[in-house]
Amino acid sequence: METSHRPAARVICLDPADRLLLLRWRDPFDGSWLWEPPGGGIEPGETPLEAARRELAEETGLDPAAVLDHSVPVDRDLWWNGGRHVGTERFFVARFGTERPRLVRTGLLPDERANLDTHAWVVWSELGRLPDPVEPPRLEAVLRALVPDGPWS
Repeated sequence: METSHRPAARVICLDPADRLLLLRWRDPFDGSWLWEPPGGGIEPGETPLEAARRELAEETGLDPAAVLDHSVPVDRDLWWNGGRHVGTERFFVARFGTERPRLVRTGLLPDERANLDTHAWVVWSELGRLPDPVEPPRLEAVLRALVPDGPWS
């Protein structure tokens, strides 16, 4: 069992009705499922904001310019692909003017294409009703920190 940390950035995407975009991933190691906001590793020489914008474009096709230059640190402790991943990630917010904007998956890597199942625009009050775990577990606290005037306040 290996523990690792890869610096990462994620994006809380909100539509005009404050629905939150979550992606549903299958763990290639054990087949379990989880929901989490778009995002991923920070490449060498990249800032967290640059990584958040790049990952958003790659995983969703949504406009990376929508990602605001304000983030909160989120401690993560996640089992994925047979290993434990711990550390602090930066979470950013992006607001979109269209309800449930359409996603395009053309920027995914082969392993991401194989393991990304679907996506959903979720009303915040429904987070606890999803059939699979949501990462990070305290996502509502992240929402409150990034968008204090939202309906989750």
